[in-house]
Amino acid sequence: MKIFSTLILIIVLASCGNDELLIPKPPTYLRLDFPDHEYKNVRSECGFTIDLPTAYSFKNTQKNTVGICNQEIDLGPLNGTLYIFYYPLTAKDTLAKFINFSNDKVDDHKLKATAINDQKILRPNDKVYGTFFELQGDVATNYQFYLTDSTNHFLRAELLLNSRPNYDSLKPHLDYIQVDLLKIANSLKWK
Repeated sequence: MKIFSTLILIIVLASCGNDELLIPKPPTYLRLDFPDHEYKNVRSECGFTIDLPTAYSFKNTQKNTVGICNQEIDLGPLNGTLYIFYYPLTAKDTLAKFINFSNDKVDDHKLKATAINDQKILRPNDKVYGTFFELQGDVATNYQFYLTDSTNHFLRAELLLNSRPNYDSLKPHLDYIQVDLLKIANSLKWK
Protein backbone atom coordinates (compact mmCIF):
# COMPACT_ATOMS: atom_id res chain seq x y z
CA MET A 1 0.00 0.00 0.00
CA LYS A 2 2.88 2.38 0.82
CA ILE A 3 4.49 1.69 -2.55
CA PHE A 4 1.19 2.32 -4.39
CA SER A 5 0.60 5.63 -2.52
CA THR A 6 4.17 6.76 -3.19
CA LEU A 7 3.82 5.89 -6.89
CA ILE A 8 0.55 7.92 -7.19
CA LEU A 9 2.16 10.88 -5.40
CA ILE A 10 5.15 10.83 -7.78
CA ILE A 11 2.86 10.70 -10.85
CA VAL A 12 0.73 13.60 -9.57
CA LEU A 13 3.76 15.77 -8.79
CA ALA A 14 5.41 14.96 -12.12
CA SER A 15 2.30 15.89 -14.10
CA CYS A 16 2.01 19.33 -12.48
CA GLY A 17 5.44 20.70 -13.28
CA ASN A 18 5.62 21.07 -17.07
CA ASP A 19 2.46 23.12 -17.89
CA GLU A 20 2.80 26.80 -18.71
CA LEU A 21 0.82 29.25 -16.61
CA LEU A 22 -2.51 30.16 -18.29
CA ILE A 23 -3.61 33.77 -17.88
CA PRO A 24 -7.16 34.81 -18.85
CA LYS A 25 -7.35 37.45 -21.57
CA PRO A 26 -9.03 40.78 -20.80
CA PRO A 27 -12.43 41.46 -22.39
CA THR A 28 -12.43 43.22 -25.74
CA TYR A 29 -14.95 45.61 -27.22
CA LEU A 30 -15.85 46.75 -30.70
CA ARG A 31 -14.20 49.94 -31.81
CA LEU A 32 -16.88 52.56 -32.37
CA ASP A 33 -16.13 55.70 -34.35
CA PHE A 34 -18.89 58.24 -33.86
CA PRO A 35 -19.02 61.52 -35.79
CA ASP A 36 -18.30 64.71 -33.88
CA HIS A 37 -21.27 66.48 -32.32
CA GLU A 38 -21.78 69.24 -34.88
CA TYR A 39 -25.14 70.95 -35.40
CA LYS A 40 -26.93 73.11 -37.93
CA ASN A 41 -30.10 75.09 -37.30
CA VAL A 42 -32.89 73.82 -39.56
CA ARG A 43 -36.54 74.65 -40.04
CA SER A 44 -38.93 71.71 -40.00
CA GLU A 45 -41.92 71.53 -42.31
CA CYS A 46 -43.97 71.01 -39.15
CA GLY A 47 -43.44 74.59 -37.96
CA PHE A 48 -40.46 74.65 -35.60
CA THR A 49 -36.70 75.03 -35.76
CA ILE A 50 -34.09 72.79 -34.11
CA ASP A 51 -30.34 72.35 -34.00
CA LEU A 52 -30.03 69.13 -36.00
CA PRO A 53 -26.78 67.11 -35.92
CA THR A 54 -25.01 67.30 -39.30
CA ALA A 55 -24.94 63.48 -39.49
CA TYR A 56 -28.77 63.35 -39.29
CA SER A 57 -31.30 64.34 -41.96
CA PHE A 58 -35.05 64.75 -42.38
CA LYS A 59 -36.50 61.76 -44.22
CA ASN A 60 -40.30 61.79 -44.54
CA THR A 61 -42.94 64.37 -43.69
CA GLN A 62 -46.67 63.79 -43.59
CA LYS A 63 -49.10 66.65 -42.95
CA ASN A 64 -52.87 66.67 -42.91
CA THR A 65 -55.46 69.43 -43.24
CA VAL A 66 -55.95 70.01 -39.50
CA GLY A 67 -52.25 70.71 -38.90
CA ILE A 68 -51.06 67.35 -37.56
CA CYS A 69 -47.56 66.69 -38.86
CA ASN A 70 -45.42 63.56 -38.63
CA GLN A 71 -41.75 63.72 -39.47
CA GLU A 72 -38.85 61.26 -39.47
CA ILE A 73 -35.22 62.11 -38.82
CA ASP A 74 -32.74 59.56 -40.15
CA LEU A 75 -29.83 59.07 -37.74
CA GLY A 76 -27.43 58.23 -40.58
CA PRO A 77 -24.49 56.10 -39.41
CA LEU A 78 -26.22 55.32 -36.10
CA ASN A 79 -28.83 53.22 -37.94
CA GLY A 80 -32.03 54.52 -36.42
CA THR A 81 -34.91 56.96 -36.78
CA LEU A 82 -36.29 59.71 -34.58
CA TYR A 83 -40.06 59.92 -35.09
CA ILE A 84 -41.59 63.33 -34.43
CA PHE A 85 -45.33 63.86 -34.02
CA TYR A 86 -46.56 67.46 -33.99
CA TYR A 87 -50.11 68.39 -32.94
CA PRO A 88 -51.65 71.86 -32.85
CA LEU A 89 -53.59 72.37 -29.63
CA THR A 90 -57.28 73.11 -30.11
CA ALA A 91 -60.23 73.56 -27.78
CA LYS A 92 -61.27 69.97 -28.55
CA ASP A 93 -57.83 68.44 -27.90
CA THR A 94 -56.55 69.57 -24.53
CA LEU A 95 -52.96 69.68 -23.38
CA ALA A 96 -53.71 67.12 -20.66
CA LYS A 97 -54.90 64.65 -23.31
CA PHE A 98 -51.58 64.83 -25.17
CA ILE A 99 -49.44 64.71 -22.04
CA ASN A 100 -51.35 61.66 -20.78
CA PHE A 101 -51.00 60.00 -24.19
CA SER A 102 -47.22 60.63 -24.14
CA ASN A 103 -46.90 59.26 -20.62
CA ASP A 104 -48.91 56.18 -21.66
CA LYS A 105 -46.46 55.60 -24.54
CA VAL A 106 -43.61 55.59 -22.00
CA ASP A 107 -45.59 53.30 -19.67
CA ASP A 108 -46.01 50.77 -22.50
CA HIS A 109 -42.35 49.85 -21.94
CA LYS A 110 -42.48 49.37 -18.15
CA LEU A 111 -42.48 45.58 -18.41
CA LYS A 112 -39.08 45.47 -20.14
CA ALA A 113 -37.50 48.63 -18.71
CA THR A 114 -35.15 48.29 -15.75
CA ALA A 115 -35.41 52.03 -15.02
CA ILE A 116 -37.16 55.09 -16.41
CA ASN A 117 -35.44 58.42 -15.78
CA ASP A 118 -37.05 61.71 -16.65
CA GLN A 119 -35.59 65.15 -17.08
CA LYS A 120 -37.70 68.31 -17.13
CA ILE A 121 -37.18 70.83 -19.91
CA LEU A 122 -38.15 74.34 -18.86
CA ARG A 123 -37.29 77.23 -21.17
CA PRO A 124 -39.78 80.02 -20.41
CA ASN A 125 -38.04 82.57 -22.69
CA ASP A 126 -38.78 80.35 -25.73
CA LYS A 127 -42.08 79.04 -24.30
CA VAL A 128 -40.84 75.45 -24.41
CA TYR A 129 -41.77 73.04 -21.62
CA GLY A 130 -41.61 69.28 -21.53
CA THR A 131 -40.09 66.06 -20.28
CA PHE A 132 -37.26 63.92 -21.66
CA PHE A 133 -37.52 60.20 -20.80
CA GLU A 134 -34.63 57.73 -20.77
CA LEU A 135 -35.77 54.10 -20.67
CA GLN A 136 -33.05 51.70 -19.58
CA GLY A 137 -33.11 48.00 -20.38
CA ASP A 138 -34.00 45.92 -23.42
CA VAL A 139 -36.84 48.15 -24.64
CA ALA A 140 -37.90 49.04 -28.16
CA THR A 141 -37.39 52.77 -27.66
CA ASN A 142 -34.77 54.05 -25.21
CA TYR A 143 -35.60 57.76 -25.52
CA GLN A 144 -38.87 59.65 -25.76
CA PHE A 145 -39.72 63.27 -25.09
CA TYR A 146 -42.53 65.75 -25.44
CA LEU A 147 -42.43 69.53 -25.72
CA THR A 148 -45.17 72.14 -25.65
CA ASP A 149 -45.81 75.84 -25.26
CA SER A 150 -48.98 74.85 -23.32
CA THR A 151 -51.30 76.92 -25.55
CA ASN A 152 -50.77 76.23 -29.29
CA HIS A 153 -48.16 73.54 -29.91
CA PHE A 154 -47.44 69.98 -28.78
CA LEU A 155 -44.61 67.77 -30.03
CA ARG A 156 -43.82 64.18 -29.10
CA ALA A 157 -40.73 62.25 -30.25
CA GLU A 158 -39.42 58.72 -29.86
CA LEU A 159 -36.24 57.01 -30.97
CA LEU A 160 -36.19 53.62 -32.68
CA LEU A 161 -32.93 51.88 -33.59
CA ASN A 162 -32.77 49.32 -36.40
CA SER A 163 -31.41 46.56 -34.19
CA ARG A 164 -32.47 44.05 -31.60
CA PRO A 165 -32.90 45.71 -28.19
CA ASN A 166 -29.80 44.71 -26.23
CA TYR A 167 -29.14 47.49 -23.76
CA ASP A 168 -25.60 46.47 -22.80
CA SER A 169 -24.42 46.30 -26.42
CA LEU A 170 -26.21 49.49 -27.44
CA LYS A 171 -25.09 51.56 -24.43
CA PRO A 172 -22.26 53.41 -26.27
CA HIS A 173 -24.65 54.30 -29.13
CA LEU A 174 -27.35 55.39 -26.70
CA ASP A 175 -24.97 57.60 -24.74
CA TYR A 176 -23.89 59.31 -27.97
CA ILE A 177 -27.47 59.73 -29.23
CA GLN A 178 -28.68 61.10 -25.89
CA VAL A 179 -26.38 64.13 -26.28
CA ASP A 180 -27.91 64.85 -29.70
CA LEU A 181 -31.51 64.34 -28.56
CA LEU A 182 -31.06 66.67 -25.60
CA LYS A 183 -29.56 69.26 -27.97
CA ILE A 184 -32.61 68.91 -30.25
CA ALA A 185 -35.03 69.21 -27.33
CA ASN A 186 -33.21 72.16 -25.79
CA SER A 187 -32.86 74.07 -29.07
CA LEU A 188 -36.44 73.75 -30.35
CA LYS A 189 -38.23 77.02 -31.10
CA TRP A 190 -41.82 77.39 -32.30
CA LYS A 191 -42.55 79.33 -35.51
